[in-house]
Parts: sequence; C-alpha cells; structure tokens
Amino acid sequence: MSEENIPKTQTAALVRRQGGPVEFDDNYPVTLPGSDEILVKVLYTGVCQSDLHTKAGTATGADGKPITNIKLPHVGGHEGVGRVVKFGPNLSPTEKLKLGTLVGIRFLSRVCHECEYCTSGRDQHCGNATNHLHHEDGSFQQYCVLDTKFLTELPQDIDPKVVGPALCAGVTAYKAVTNANLKKGEYLTVIGAGGGLGHFAVQYGLALGMNVLGVDAGAEKQKFVESLGARFVDFSTCKDLAGEVRSITGGGSHAVVVTSGHPLAFRGLADMARIGGSISLVGIPPGDVHLDAPVAGIVIKGLKIQGNLVGSLKETLEAVEFVRKGQVKPHVKVRPFRDLPEVYELLEKGDVSGRIVLEL
Repeated sequence: MSEENIPKTQTAALVRRQGGPVEFDDNYPVTLPGSDEILVKVLYTGVCQSDLHTKAGTATGADGKPITNIKLPHVGGHEGVGRVVKFGPNLSPTEKLKLGTLVGIRFLSRVCHECEYCTSGRDQHCGNATNHLHHEDGSFQQYCVLDTKFLTELPQDIDPKVVGPALCAGVTAYKAVTNANLKKGEYLTVIGAGGGLGHFAVQYGLALGMNVLGVDAGAEKQKFVESLGARFVDFSTCKDLAGEVRSITGGGSHAVVVTSGHPLAFRGLADMARIGGSISLVGIPPGDVHLDAPVAGIVIKGLKIQGNLVGSLKETLEAVEFVRKGQVKPHVKVRPFRDLPEVYELLEKGDVSGRIVLEL
C-alpha cells in the first residue's frame, strides 16, 4: 500500500464505557503519524485477558483497585502485528525500516528512556510510560500509530499469524520462566498450563531444558499440554494437588509459575515448591486477591516470590526469536475480527486452549 492510498476512516472495535458492549465503528478516524511516528496497517492481533478485564472495568492496578482512568472510547489490543504504510513528517524510510516492514504492537506504547528502569533494561516499569490498554488505541483497529523510538521491529521471515501473542503472553511467560533461574533437568510447574500464557511457559521451559509439569483442568487441556511435551495434573480431579506435585517432582518443584488469573490458582503454592524454590506470579486476578501462602512455610523452605509484568523490549525480541526458530510454537486459532465479542465470552468461560488471533 502506498501512502496515497491510506483511507481517512477505518473499522475499529471499541467500548464507549467500561462494562459496556463491544461496538464496531466502520467510520473510526485513521490517525496520521506525527513526528517520530509511523502508521501501521494491522494484519493480525491476539486477544488477551487484560483486554477483557480492561473492557469490563475489572482490571486492577498495583494497589488492587480497579483501573478506571482510561481513554474512552476504548480501543484495546496489544498483541498486534502489522506492516508500515506511512512515515511521520520528519522521517524517511531506511534500509532497516521502510514501507512494508513487519512490526509489533505491544502493551507499552511509549517510555521516557531516562528513568532508572529505562536505563537498566526494565523499561516495562517506566513510571512515565503509556500503553495500548489505558492511554492509546491499540490493535483492535485496522490502522495504528506507533512511536519509532520504542518500536518492536519483527523478523521479516516470521509468520505474522502466530507471532502476535508472543508480544504479550509469550514474553510474560518467557520472563517468568527465565527469572526462575533453573538448571536443565530441574522441575518447572506451570499453573494454568493450557491457556494463552501457560502454553508459552510450558514451551519456554522445555526449550530451556527443564522438566515441565502442567496443571490445568479437563481432558482437552490435558491432551493439549501433553502434546507440547509436558506431564499433566488435572486439578479438578486431584484431591491433593500439592501432594501430587511433590510426588511427581520428588519433593517439590524447583519453580512454580502461576499463569492463570483465577483466584484459586494462588492457593497452596508454597506446598508445591521445593526447599529453596521459587514462586513466579504472572496472572493478575480481578479484585483484591491475596497470595495464600503461610509465612512460616516461605521462611522455613527459603522460598523466593517474584512478580512478572510482561517484559522489556529486549526480552520481547528474545522471546520472539524462540518462535522464529520454531523452538516455541504459539498455538493459535485465527478468527475474523468481528468475532471479538464471542472471543471475550470464551475467555470469560475459560474455554480457550492456547490463543485466539483475529484477522483484520
């Protein structure tokens, strides 16, 4: 597409108030790029639980309170993949970045590049950052403006249908697994192993040489997780989940990664972990949910507890490289863009294995 063929309006999926229904606006304005910005034609986008929670008004901040200060109308989406179609007025194409270059649309949209977090490789914690959930329109639209100073340039030989979920679910799982600092052969237990985040954590663990045990519910999730190469425990039929984990791992898992956002997923974690092990939290439950773990058990067993908020730009590109090499294979189901309301319903029921990707 040449710059001259860019339309003035587009189709966008939006909500006009938190808790309101998804609407498709076929006359939503296309924002043109400003200085240091590019315009991207969105090809595919994953659908994340965070999109659902933000849309519903149940997403919580670090204080455990609902996040209500968001841009309205709200256009979500932060697992997007698209191609550059226009440069801002002060930019020109280069050999590396030109019309048609494949780029990602992630959770974070802009950072300050100057704070202690940006300068130490932890840009996801930048206190001056903006993101595609609360501040700027994301990938649930046909065209999206991106900041070239914080751009996720993707490998040009990667499949755009599958890489989008790696930009949020993938890098989040990758960071949680690598933060555990496990050696090859040690045990990694993934709670919520069959979901969008969980199936990434299982695969990154296996790719790094760990023994992976997946915990989830139902025959479909069992078949899926075992097809990835992990052992499986069905928590819905297991009377003593922690005891089963300890039995399989020979005394407890070296690391337990919680990828589910269900409040019940945060129970009994200390009992599953080995002495000197770690508990890595990824899923964010709606509401004021607390970690259910006895202090005595944490102290006596010398456990480490780590939170993981997505990942830095550098970590994102590392996570994507596993996908490019075929070491991690996102399990995606591609559906039409206008299926978004139905996809939200499936996410609310927990009826999604892997990730659903929308084609725009």
